[in-house]
Amino acid sequence: MSTIADTMIRKIRAQDEASLARLYEAAFPTEDLVPLLRRLHAEVPDLLSLVAVGGANASGAENSSEECVGHALFTPCAVEGTDRQVALLGPIAVAPFRQRQGLGATLIREGSARLCQSGIQQVLVLGDPAYYGRLGFRPEKRIRPPYELPADWAGAWQSALLEGNAAPLSGTLRPPGAWLAPSLWAP
Repeated sequence: MSTIADTMIRKIRAQDEASLARLYEAAFPTEDLVPLLRRLHAEVPDLLSLVAVGGANASGAENSSEECVGHALFTPCAVEGTDRQVALLGPIAVAPFRQRQGLGATLIREGSARLCQSGIQQVLVLGDPAYYGRLGFRPEKRIRPPYELPADWAGAWQSALLEGNAAPLSGTLRPPGAWLAPSLWAP
């Protein structure tokens, strides 16, 4: 468990489900990521799902110590042709009133540290290169996503090595079934 200011980061608990749904509805009002989250939590036993709880809300009042204000999900995945696992980062959400305060970066760093301790040496993400580049992610050319990405998304497929001496892997990412919806990999 770690903290940022008055916010605690911990693994998700069953009683966080409603709070997590509220978080994603607030952070992504035009997307419905909750079904994906539920399916991943139900189907992937070694998923790393971290929440940030507590802190002050938009009006400065203290949140419930159990209200989720941030979340990051790391899904263990195979890479075709190797026996090593990597992790796929996403989705990640931060409550609108807590954005631009370093909470998302803290969740990603905490998750990466925990993954490294468990032997995973590489994290992949499909996301904004400007944001993830600040966190050590670089364009990924060796591990291909499970579906071809639109040409203008090429720079959004990125990875970060968690151990400096880890050999980069090559092949196609093989995520769990919940990630195999083509709509998750296209605009």
